[in-house]
Amino acid sequence: MDVVAWVGVDWADQKHDFAARGADGSEERGTFSSRPEELHAWVARLRERFAGGPIVVAMEQSRGALRYALSRYDFLMLVPLNPRAVSAYRESLHLSGAKDDPVDAELIRNFAMAHLDKLRVWRADDVATRKLRLLVEHRRDLVAQRTSQLQALIAALKEYFPQALTWFRPTSKRLRAFLAAWPTLEAAQRARTDALRKVIGSRLSGERLEEILAAIRSAVPLTTDSAVVEALALRVRSGVALLAVLDEQIQAHDEAISAVWSTHEDRELFESFPGAGAVFAPRLAAAFGSDRSRFSDAAEMQNYSGTSPVKVRSGKRETVHARWQRPVFLHQTFHEFAEASLPHSRWAAAFFRQQRERGASYRAAIRALAFRWIRVLYACWRDRTRYDEATYLAALERRGSPLQNRLAA
Repeated sequence: MDVVAWVGVDWADQKHDFAARGADGSEERGTFSSRPEELHAWVARLRERFAGGPIVVAMEQSRGALRYALSRYDFLMLVPLNPRAVSAYRESLHLSGAKDDPVDAELIRNFAMAHLDKLRVWRADDVATRKLRLLVEHRRDLVAQRTSQLQALIAALKEYFPQALTWFRPTSKRLRAFLAAWPTLEAAQRARTDALRKVIGSRLSGERLEEILAAIRSAVPLTTDSAVVEALALRVRSGVALLAVLDEQIQAHDEAISAVWSTHEDRELFESFPGAGAVFAPRLAAAFGSDRSRFSDAAEMQNYSGTSPVKVRSGKRETVHARWQRPVFLHQTFHEFAEASLPHSRWAAAFFRQQRERGASYRAAIRALAFRWIRVLYACWRDRTRYDEATYLAALERRGSPLQNRLAA
Protein backbone atom coordinates (compact mmCIF):
# COMPACT_ATOMS: atom_id res chain seq x y z
CA MET A 1 0.00 0.00 0.00
CA ASP A 2 1.33 3.44 -0.94
CA VAL A 3 2.23 5.94 1.76
CA VAL A 4 -0.42 8.66 2.01
CA ALA A 5 1.59 11.13 4.11
CA TRP A 6 5.00 11.84 5.56
CA VAL A 7 5.33 13.46 8.98
CA GLY A 8 8.43 14.75 10.77
CA VAL A 9 8.24 15.33 14.52
CA ASP A 10 10.75 17.35 16.53
CA TRP A 11 9.93 16.20 20.03
CA ALA A 12 10.59 18.01 23.29
CA ASP A 13 9.60 17.61 26.91
CA GLN A 14 6.46 19.75 26.89
CA LYS A 15 5.54 20.16 23.22
CA HIS A 16 6.27 18.59 19.84
CA ASP A 17 6.55 20.39 16.50
CA PHE A 18 5.44 18.55 13.39
CA ALA A 19 5.55 19.02 9.64
CA ALA A 20 3.35 16.84 7.41
CA ARG A 21 3.19 16.43 3.66
CA GLY A 22 0.50 14.43 1.89
CA ALA A 23 1.03 12.33 -1.21
CA ASP A 24 -0.85 15.06 -3.12
CA GLY A 25 1.76 17.64 -2.11
CA SER A 26 -0.35 19.41 0.52
CA GLU A 27 1.48 20.46 3.67
CA GLU A 28 0.57 21.11 7.28
CA ARG A 29 2.63 22.35 10.24
CA GLY A 30 1.88 22.82 13.88
CA THR A 31 2.49 21.71 17.45
CA PHE A 32 0.87 19.40 19.96
CA SER A 33 1.62 19.03 23.65
CA SER A 34 2.98 15.96 25.40
CA ARG A 35 -0.30 15.56 27.31
CA PRO A 36 -1.71 12.11 26.41
CA GLU A 37 -5.14 13.51 25.51
CA GLU A 38 -3.73 16.06 23.07
CA LEU A 39 -1.21 13.64 21.60
CA HIS A 40 -3.86 11.04 20.74
CA ALA A 41 -6.20 13.76 19.44
CA TRP A 42 -3.38 14.84 17.10
CA VAL A 43 -3.09 11.28 15.76
CA ALA A 44 -6.86 11.20 15.18
CA ARG A 45 -6.62 14.44 13.17
CA LEU A 46 -3.77 12.95 11.12
CA ARG A 47 -5.89 9.89 10.30
CA GLU A 48 -8.83 12.09 9.32
CA ARG A 49 -6.63 14.41 7.24
CA PHE A 50 -4.66 11.62 5.50
CA ALA A 51 -6.99 8.64 5.19
CA GLY A 52 -6.67 5.53 3.09
CA GLY A 53 -3.14 4.28 3.74
CA PRO A 54 -0.08 4.21 5.98
CA ILE A 55 1.49 7.39 7.35
CA VAL A 56 5.24 7.58 7.87
CA VAL A 57 6.18 9.36 11.11
CA ALA A 58 9.88 10.13 11.48
CA MET A 59 11.31 11.29 14.78
CA GLU A 60 14.72 11.92 16.30
CA GLN A 61 14.18 9.31 18.98
CA SER A 62 14.71 5.58 19.36
CA ARG A 63 12.49 5.13 22.40
CA GLY A 64 10.56 7.09 24.97
CA ALA A 65 7.08 8.34 25.73
CA LEU A 66 6.27 9.60 22.23
CA ARG A 67 7.25 6.37 20.49
CA TYR A 68 5.47 4.24 23.10
CA ALA A 69 2.30 6.30 22.57
CA LEU A 70 2.41 6.16 18.77
CA SER A 71 3.21 2.45 18.59
CA ARG A 72 -0.41 1.57 19.36
CA TYR A 73 -1.55 2.77 15.91
CA ASP A 74 -1.08 0.20 13.16
CA PHE A 75 -1.47 2.77 10.36
CA LEU A 76 1.63 4.68 11.52
CA MET A 77 5.02 3.62 10.14
CA LEU A 78 7.46 4.84 12.81
CA VAL A 79 10.97 5.68 11.62
CA PRO A 80 13.39 6.58 14.46
CA LEU A 81 16.35 8.63 13.21
CA ASN A 82 19.84 8.80 14.64
CA PRO A 83 20.25 12.29 16.16
CA ARG A 84 23.77 12.55 14.68
CA ALA A 85 22.44 11.85 11.18
CA VAL A 86 19.79 14.56 11.58
CA SER A 87 22.38 16.98 12.98
CA ALA A 88 24.72 16.36 10.02
CA TYR A 89 21.82 16.82 7.60
CA ARG A 90 20.87 20.09 9.30
CA GLU A 91 24.43 21.39 9.18
CA SER A 92 24.75 20.52 5.50
CA LEU A 93 21.79 22.80 4.76
CA HIS A 94 22.37 25.49 7.42
CA LEU A 95 26.09 26.15 7.74
CA SER A 96 25.50 28.79 10.42
CA GLY A 97 24.50 26.05 12.85
CA ALA A 98 21.10 27.67 13.44
CA LYS A 99 18.44 25.42 14.97
CA ASP A 100 14.71 25.96 15.06
CA ASP A 101 12.18 23.36 16.13
CA PRO A 102 9.55 23.95 13.39
CA VAL A 103 12.28 23.91 10.74
CA ASP A 104 13.79 20.78 12.30
CA ALA A 105 10.46 18.97 12.00
CA GLU A 106 10.50 19.70 8.28
CA LEU A 107 14.14 18.59 8.00
CA ILE A 108 13.34 15.31 9.75
CA ARG A 109 10.42 14.71 7.40
CA ASN A 110 12.47 15.48 4.29
CA PHE A 111 15.35 13.31 5.51
CA ALA A 112 13.02 10.34 5.93
CA MET A 113 11.39 10.95 2.55
CA ALA A 114 14.76 11.02 0.78
CA HIS A 115 16.37 8.08 2.56
CA LEU A 116 13.61 5.69 3.62
CA ASP A 117 15.21 2.93 1.54
CA LYS A 118 18.27 3.16 3.84
CA LEU A 119 16.27 3.51 7.06
CA ARG A 120 14.32 0.93 9.01
CA VAL A 121 10.68 1.17 9.89
CA TRP A 122 10.44 0.31 13.57
CA ARG A 123 8.62 -2.92 14.36
CA ALA A 124 7.76 -3.66 17.94
CA ASP A 125 9.12 -6.78 19.60
CA ASP A 126 6.67 -9.10 21.30
CA VAL A 127 5.34 -8.09 24.71
CA ALA A 128 7.68 -10.38 26.66
CA THR A 129 10.81 -9.05 24.92
CA ARG A 130 9.79 -5.41 25.31
CA LYS A 131 9.16 -5.94 29.02
CA LEU A 132 12.40 -7.87 29.38
CA ARG A 133 14.41 -5.09 27.73
CA LEU A 134 13.11 -2.48 30.16
CA LEU A 135 13.64 -4.72 33.17
CA VAL A 136 17.24 -5.65 32.35
CA GLU A 137 18.13 -2.04 31.59
CA HIS A 138 16.59 -0.85 34.86
CA ARG A 139 18.43 -3.59 36.75
CA ARG A 140 21.75 -2.57 35.21
CA ASP A 141 21.08 1.03 36.22
CA LEU A 142 20.38 -0.05 39.81
CA VAL A 143 23.60 -2.08 39.86
CA ALA A 144 25.50 1.00 38.65
CA GLN A 145 23.91 3.06 41.45
CA ARG A 146 24.90 0.40 43.98
CA THR A 147 28.48 0.46 42.73
CA SER A 148 28.54 4.25 42.98
CA GLN A 149 27.19 4.20 46.53
CA LEU A 150 29.67 1.53 47.57
CA GLN A 151 32.57 3.51 46.15
CA ALA A 152 31.39 6.62 48.00
CA LEU A 153 31.11 4.64 51.25
CA ILE A 154 34.65 3.26 50.84
CA ALA A 155 36.01 6.73 50.07
CA ALA A 156 34.36 8.13 53.22
CA LEU A 157 35.75 5.34 55.42
CA LYS A 158 39.27 5.98 54.14
CA GLU A 159 39.00 9.55 55.46
CA TYR A 160 38.14 8.73 59.07
CA PHE A 161 37.78 4.97 59.75
CA PRO A 162 40.05 3.00 57.35
CA GLN A 163 40.46 0.06 59.75
CA ALA A 164 36.95 -1.16 58.92
CA LEU A 165 38.11 -1.89 55.36
CA THR A 166 40.88 -4.17 56.66
CA TRP A 167 38.59 -6.08 59.02
CA PHE A 168 35.94 -6.82 56.40
CA ARG A 169 35.79 -7.11 52.62
CA PRO A 170 34.60 -3.75 51.22
CA THR A 171 31.78 -5.45 49.31
CA SER A 172 30.61 -7.67 52.18
CA LYS A 173 27.27 -7.28 53.88
CA ARG A 174 29.07 -7.94 57.17
CA LEU A 175 30.82 -4.59 56.76
CA ARG A 176 27.48 -2.87 56.22
CA ALA A 177 25.95 -4.53 59.28
CA PHE A 178 28.95 -3.48 61.37
CA LEU A 179 28.78 0.14 60.16
CA ALA A 180 25.01 0.34 60.66
CA ALA A 181 25.60 -0.49 64.35
CA TRP A 182 28.93 1.29 64.89
CA PRO A 183 29.82 3.84 62.19
CA THR A 184 32.88 5.11 64.08
CA LEU A 185 35.87 3.50 65.76
CA GLU A 186 34.93 5.10 69.06
CA ALA A 187 31.43 3.58 68.89
CA ALA A 188 32.87 0.14 68.08
CA GLN A 189 35.34 0.32 70.97
CA ARG A 190 32.52 1.20 73.38
CA ALA A 191 30.41 -1.75 72.23
CA ARG A 192 30.03 -4.89 74.33
CA THR A 193 32.00 -7.89 73.12
CA ASP A 194 28.89 -10.08 72.91
CA ALA A 195 27.19 -7.45 70.71
CA LEU A 196 30.20 -7.37 68.40
CA ARG A 197 30.24 -11.16 68.23
CA LYS A 198 26.55 -11.26 67.32
CA VAL A 199 26.90 -8.83 64.42
CA ILE A 200 30.19 -9.94 62.89
CA GLY A 201 30.52 -13.55 64.03
CA SER A 202 28.15 -15.19 61.55
CA ARG A 203 29.99 -17.56 59.18
CA LEU A 204 33.33 -16.35 60.49
CA SER A 205 35.94 -18.71 61.88
CA GLY A 206 36.63 -18.36 65.60
CA GLU A 207 40.25 -17.40 64.99
CA ARG A 208 39.38 -14.66 62.52
CA LEU A 209 36.65 -13.34 64.83
CA GLU A 210 39.08 -13.07 67.74
CA GLU A 211 41.59 -11.26 65.51
CA ILE A 212 38.99 -8.66 64.55
CA LEU A 213 37.83 -8.18 68.16
CA ALA A 214 41.42 -7.66 69.30
CA ALA A 215 42.06 -5.23 66.43
CA ILE A 216 38.99 -3.19 67.36
CA ARG A 217 40.14 -2.86 70.98
CA SER A 218 43.69 -1.83 70.06
CA ALA A 219 42.95 0.39 67.03
CA VAL A 220 44.01 4.05 67.03
CA PRO A 221 41.69 6.58 65.33
CA LEU A 222 42.94 8.21 62.13
CA THR A 223 41.46 11.53 63.26
CA THR A 224 39.66 12.78 66.35
CA ASP A 225 38.29 15.89 64.64
CA SER A 226 34.60 15.70 65.57
CA ALA A 227 33.56 17.74 62.53
CA VAL A 228 35.11 15.18 60.18
CA VAL A 229 34.12 12.07 62.12
CA GLU A 230 30.49 13.02 62.74
CA ALA A 231 29.82 14.28 59.19
CA LEU A 232 31.44 11.29 57.51
CA ALA A 233 29.81 8.82 59.89
CA LEU A 234 26.42 10.17 58.84
CA ARG A 235 27.46 9.80 55.19
CA VAL A 236 28.45 6.18 55.83
CA ARG A 237 25.21 5.34 57.63
CA SER A 238 23.26 6.93 54.77
CA GLY A 239 25.25 4.86 52.29
CA VAL A 240 24.56 1.65 54.20
CA ALA A 241 20.82 2.42 54.22
CA LEU A 242 20.80 3.24 50.49
CA LEU A 243 22.71 0.05 49.66
CA ALA A 244 20.11 -2.00 51.53
CA VAL A 245 17.32 -0.41 49.47
CA LEU A 246 19.22 -0.95 46.22
CA ASP A 247 19.84 -4.60 47.10
CA GLU A 248 16.13 -5.04 47.73
CA GLN A 249 15.16 -3.42 44.41
CA ILE A 250 17.76 -5.38 42.43
CA GLN A 251 16.32 -8.56 43.94
CA ALA A 252 12.81 -7.43 42.95
CA HIS A 253 14.02 -6.89 39.38
CA ASP A 254 15.73 -10.28 39.38
CA GLU A 255 12.45 -11.91 40.33
CA ALA A 256 10.52 -9.99 37.66
CA ILE A 257 13.12 -10.85 35.00
CA SER A 258 13.05 -14.50 36.03
CA ALA A 259 9.27 -14.60 35.71
CA VAL A 260 9.31 -13.17 32.17
CA TRP A 261 12.36 -15.16 31.13
CA SER A 262 10.96 -18.52 32.29
CA THR A 263 8.43 -18.51 29.42
CA HIS A 264 10.40 -16.53 26.80
CA GLU A 265 10.60 -18.27 23.43
CA ASP A 266 14.36 -17.69 23.12
CA ARG A 267 15.28 -18.76 26.66
CA GLU A 268 16.90 -22.07 25.75
CA LEU A 269 18.70 -20.51 22.79
CA PHE A 270 20.48 -17.79 24.78
CA GLU A 271 21.02 -19.91 27.88
CA SER A 272 23.05 -22.28 25.69
CA PHE A 273 25.87 -19.73 25.38
CA PRO A 274 28.80 -20.30 27.77
CA GLY A 275 28.77 -17.88 30.68
CA ALA A 276 25.42 -16.31 29.79
CA GLY A 277 23.67 -17.50 32.94
CA ALA A 278 20.68 -15.86 34.61
CA VAL A 279 22.03 -12.33 34.08
CA PHE A 280 23.35 -12.23 30.53
CA ALA A 281 20.98 -14.61 28.73
CA PRO A 282 17.96 -12.25 29.18
CA ARG A 283 20.14 -9.26 28.26
CA LEU A 284 21.29 -10.93 25.04
CA ALA A 285 17.70 -11.81 24.14
CA ALA A 286 16.66 -8.19 24.73
CA ALA A 287 19.61 -6.96 22.65
CA PHE A 288 18.60 -8.93 19.56
CA GLY A 289 14.84 -8.73 20.06
CA SER A 290 12.13 -10.96 18.63
CA ASP A 291 11.99 -9.41 15.13
CA ARG A 292 14.33 -11.57 13.01
CA SER A 293 14.19 -9.04 10.14
CA ARG A 294 15.70 -6.24 12.25
CA PHE A 295 19.31 -7.03 11.31
CA SER A 296 20.16 -8.31 7.84
CA ASP A 297 23.55 -9.61 8.95
CA ALA A 298 25.87 -9.74 11.95
CA ALA A 299 27.77 -6.66 10.74
CA GLU A 300 24.71 -4.47 11.34
CA MET A 301 24.61 -5.49 14.99
CA GLN A 302 28.39 -5.16 15.31
CA ASN A 303 28.24 -1.60 13.97
CA TYR A 304 25.13 -0.65 15.94
CA SER A 305 26.51 -1.96 19.23
CA GLY A 306 29.86 -0.20 18.76
CA THR A 307 31.99 -3.33 18.85
CA SER A 308 33.25 -2.95 15.29
CA PRO A 309 36.23 -0.64 14.69
CA VAL A 310 36.05 2.55 12.64
CA LYS A 311 38.49 2.97 9.75
CA VAL A 312 39.47 6.48 8.65
CA ARG A 313 41.36 6.70 5.36
CA SER A 314 42.70 9.92 3.88
CA GLY A 315 45.25 9.77 1.08
CA LYS A 316 47.96 7.34 2.11
CA ARG A 317 47.06 7.55 5.76
CA GLU A 318 44.74 5.05 7.42
CA THR A 319 43.80 4.90 11.11
CA VAL A 320 41.57 2.56 13.08
CA HIS A 321 39.85 3.47 16.33
CA ALA A 322 37.02 2.31 18.55
CA ARG A 323 33.45 3.35 17.76
CA TRP A 324 32.58 5.95 20.39
CA GLN A 325 28.99 6.72 19.36
CA ARG A 326 26.95 3.70 20.44
CA PRO A 327 24.03 2.61 22.66
CA VAL A 328 25.76 2.37 26.03
CA PHE A 329 23.72 -0.46 27.55
CA LEU A 330 23.89 -2.59 24.40
CA HIS A 331 27.65 -2.07 24.22
CA GLN A 332 27.99 -3.04 27.88
CA THR A 333 25.91 -6.18 27.34
CA PHE A 334 28.18 -7.63 24.67
CA HIS A 335 31.39 -6.62 26.46
CA GLU A 336 30.28 -8.00 29.80
CA PHE A 337 29.05 -11.23 28.23
CA ALA A 338 32.36 -11.67 26.36
CA GLU A 339 34.22 -11.25 29.64
CA ALA A 340 31.89 -13.72 31.41
CA SER A 341 32.46 -16.31 28.67
CA LEU A 342 36.23 -16.56 29.25
CA PRO A 343 36.13 -19.27 31.98
CA HIS A 344 33.48 -21.28 30.08
CA SER A 345 34.56 -21.26 26.42
CA ARG A 346 37.87 -22.71 25.22
CA TRP A 347 37.96 -20.80 21.95
CA ALA A 348 36.98 -17.51 23.62
CA ALA A 349 39.80 -17.85 26.16
CA ALA A 350 42.27 -18.75 23.40
CA PHE A 351 41.15 -15.82 21.24
CA PHE A 352 41.47 -13.42 24.18
CA ARG A 353 45.03 -14.63 24.92
CA GLN A 354 45.90 -14.27 21.25
CA GLN A 355 44.75 -10.63 21.25
CA ARG A 356 46.70 -9.84 24.41
CA GLU A 357 49.89 -11.39 23.02
CA ARG A 358 49.50 -9.22 19.93
CA GLY A 359 49.65 -6.16 22.17
CA ALA A 360 45.97 -5.36 22.67
CA SER A 361 44.94 -3.84 25.98
CA TYR A 362 42.58 -5.82 28.21
CA ARG A 363 39.54 -3.78 27.13
CA ALA A 364 40.53 -3.87 23.46
CA ALA A 365 40.89 -7.67 23.65
CA ILE A 366 37.45 -7.98 25.25
CA ARG A 367 35.99 -5.70 22.57
CA ALA A 368 37.54 -7.89 19.84
CA LEU A 369 36.08 -10.99 21.51
CA ALA A 370 32.64 -9.35 21.74
CA PHE A 371 32.89 -8.53 18.03
CA ARG A 372 33.60 -12.21 17.34
CA TRP A 373 30.85 -13.45 19.65
CA ILE A 374 28.23 -11.31 17.87
CA ARG A 375 28.76 -13.30 14.68
CA VAL A 376 28.03 -16.52 16.54
CA LEU A 377 25.12 -15.06 18.50
CA TYR A 378 23.57 -13.63 15.34
CA ALA A 379 23.78 -16.93 13.43
CA CYS A 380 22.10 -18.84 16.27
CA TRP A 381 19.47 -16.13 16.77
CA ARG A 382 18.68 -15.95 13.04
CA ASP A 383 18.35 -19.73 12.69
CA ARG A 384 16.78 -20.25 16.15
CA THR A 385 19.54 -22.76 16.93
CA ARG A 386 21.13 -23.48 20.30
CA TYR A 387 24.87 -22.87 20.58
CA ASP A 388 27.12 -25.92 20.82
CA GLU A 389 30.80 -25.42 21.70
CA ALA A 390 31.88 -28.72 20.09
CA THR A 391 30.18 -27.79 16.82
CA TYR A 392 31.87 -24.40 16.77
CA LEU A 393 35.30 -25.88 17.55
CA ALA A 394 34.82 -28.34 14.69
CA ALA A 395 33.97 -25.45 12.38
CA LEU A 396 37.15 -23.64 13.41
CA GLU A 397 39.13 -26.78 12.56
CA ARG A 398 37.48 -27.12 9.13
CA ARG A 399 38.32 -23.50 8.32
CA GLY A 400 41.91 -23.92 9.45
CA SER A 401 41.57 -21.19 12.06
CA PRO A 402 44.84 -20.01 13.68
CA LEU A 403 43.13 -20.62 17.02
CA GLN A 404 43.42 -24.37 16.42
CA ASN A 405 47.10 -24.41 17.39
CA ARG A 406 46.28 -22.77 20.70
CA LEU A 407 43.35 -25.08 21.35
CA ALA A 408 45.43 -28.15 20.58
CA ALA A 409 48.22 -27.06 22.93
